[in-house]
Amino acid sequence: MSDDARFGLARTVTLPGPLRLDGGALLSPVDIAYETYGALNADASNAILICHALTGDQHVASDHPVTGKPGWWTRMVGPGKPIDTGRYFVICSNVLGSCLGSSGPASINPATNRPWGMAFPVITIRDMVRAQAMLLDHLGVERLFAVVGGSMGGMQALSWAATFPERTASAIVIASAARHSAQNIAFHEVGRQAIMADPNWREGAYYADGAPPSAGLAVARMAAHITYLSEAGLTAKFGRKLQSREQKTFGFDADFQVESYLRHQGLSFVERFDANSYLYITRALDYFDLAEEHGTLANAFKGSSTRFCLVSFDTDWLYPTSESRSIVHALNAAGAAASFVELSSPFGHDAFLLESPELDRVIHGFLSAGAR
Repeated sequence: MSDDARFGLARTVTLPGPLRLDGGALLSPVDIAYETYGALNADASNAILICHALTGDQHVASDHPVTGKPGWWTRMVGPGKPIDTGRYFVICSNVLGSCLGSSGPASINPATNRPWGMAFPVITIRDMVRAQAMLLDHLGVERLFAVVGGSMGGMQALSWAATFPERTASAIVIASAARHSAQNIAFHEVGRQAIMADPNWREGAYYADGAPPSAGLAVARMAAHITYLSEAGLTAKFGRKLQSREQKTFGFDADFQVESYLRHQGLSFVERFDANSYLYITRALDYFDLAEEHGTLANAFKGSSTRFCLVSFDTDWLYPTSESRSIVHALNAAGAAASFVELSSPFGHDAFLLESPELDRVIHGFLSAGAR
């Protein structure tokens, strides 16, 4: 199995499609960038799909090719870790619409031989999941032992269980929701408008001259990043401390440490992400509403044999605990097997990405129970 060219790091596959999208378009071919870790067992029963968040990627446990930084969940995925690559075959793919190898606005439109730009069809979370299902077919995985995701990754995990219940033995949904709230949509619209107001955006046709709308994308990232944190966490880390100075400048430089931090987050983000992809993926998040897709939220899981584990954090105001509870209530109404825990953390929404022994124990325990 280890000699199989389909498996390993930095893999890309072009699948013929067509992939029918929720918006009505047919996408063909479909490029999917992905990585695998560990070994697929003889009956292909140990596969775990990890779904990434809005600005994540397939490099879940390998160094990022642009930034050189370790993978975004190396604390969770690896030999002897809660998602043990000595035991499980782990797959992580770049979502449809993104910019790190999968089909999206930055990839080449075969009809024009130029980047898609805003001609790329609008996509949904369910479209991302259908593309992942095509990848699993290519890898020879009929049924997932588990699908795991936080934030937008949790939405994909929920969509997997609702769209392909027969292929989803268990789902771990962390710091997520079954639909985007008006507040969530509002924050995303601020970010999109910042990008589109940048003179370099030019209706998305900025690829040829290498002058992307970096300023707009940086502002979008800054606005979104605030929602990933908690007030207590920001106060503890920054308070009103000044940045490398003894007194205020009475100007508009980054006087406060929190201002400097946000500017750094914005500037570092534009080095690795595409502005049009940010537009498309935030729109997919805003469109996500499982109850709307299935009539009621309980109907999305009716008759499901999937085991569910939901985790929320008490300081997460982007996807608060109430969102997870509503999913659990729907799972209970549908008769699905569900467990739920709210964990305490000062780090807000980003807590699922940071050191959390409690989360480690929850994930390890849930996966181990399913393997018995």
